[in-house]
Amino acid sequence: MKAIIRISGLVEVARTVESTLSRMRMRRKYTLVLLPATPVTNLLLKKVRNFVAYGNIDAETLVALLQKRAHLIDKNKKVDLAEVAKQLEKKSLQELGIKPFFRLHPPRGGIDARLHFGVRKGVLGDNKEKINDLIRRML
Repeated sequence: MKAIIRISGLVEVARTVESTLSRMRMRRKYTLVLLPATPVTNLLLKKVRNFVAYGNIDAETLVALLQKRAHLIDKNKKVDLAEVAKQLEKKSLQELGIKPFFRLHPPRGGIDARLHFGVRKGVLGDNKEKINDLIRRML
């Protein structure tokens, strides 16, 4: 399961990239979506990699994310979030009764976005397993 966080804002974004981010339900900064690791997802990430941070989310971070930031579609229903984390590989979040995106807090401690020999080295792009640390700082 891939966790994708929009880091870049709304200013000076190409129209095609903005429409791709909008289709992925990432319309604002610090919005996280969960997508399965498929070839189609990899193509989408290749297109928007300069505006998002992404990586593989582990089970512990997924449960913490669901407990702190999940919003139910039907607020009258009760949902067991630990059970949702187990069923997420087979069903989508909407089928399980949860909104398909998560609104996060800006990262505590800031975003590491320094320049190194003219090349931007920061959180944008593929963060592999370090995405879990970023998500925990944003909860």
